[in-house]
Amino acid sequence: MHIDHWLLTIPPIAVSLLAGGFVGVESLGIPLPGEVVLVAAAVLSSRHELDVSPHGVALAAVVGAVVGDSIGYGIGRRYGERLFAVLGRRFPDHVDDDVLAYARHVFGRYGMVAVFFGRFVALLRIFAGPLSGSLHMHYPRFLVANVCGAIAWAGGTTYLVYYLGTAAESWLKGFSFVGLAVALALGVAISTVLRHRLQRNVEAYAARRRAGEVA
Repeated sequence: MHIDHWLLTIPPIAVSLLAGGFVGVESLGIPLPGEVVLVAAAVLSSRHELDVSPHGVALAAVVGAVVGDSIGYGIGRRYGERLFAVLGRRFPDHVDDDVLAYARHVFGRYGMVAVFFGRFVALLRIFAGPLSGSLHMHYPRFLVANVCGAIAWAGGTTYLVYYLGTAAESWLKGFSFVGLAVALALGVAISTVLRHRLQRNVEAYAARRRAGEVA
């Protein structure tokens, strides 16, 4: 089956729900590729014959981010260290003492600013809700930063990819396959660069902790 025919069989609402679901679960503290799924959904919305609404994708992602973060906040506030212990056992490649110490440092020092801008960084996006809850950040303050960050990140990502995809469709043949592959590759590349940079920050902070320079 040609890729165009296969894409036409996907229910438009399923694309939006999938994007919102992945973003929401990621925001709970589960390391899922929410950003990659969001980019893929936005690319599909740029194919007008698929009838996938970019507004639906953006709205689903924003709602998923806000709800997921809020649930994560509640879980983190109630269970705190037990939650992070479970995540560490289930996802040892993503959650360890050094990562948690650095994330606590960022959210404890920068508060609402960290919640807002953390939405744009995979590691901080995962921990924003649970850590803010465990640090007992005032919930209305967290909610404001959470909603604003979700709108800026999910909405901005969706519409940026949508408009780029729409422009590219006019000159890039076979965009359904090539464009999706390029968008996914670009999303993975950007996430990889940010992850490596963040990992260096985590390692530097861990070294300072071991040297007794920070608590």
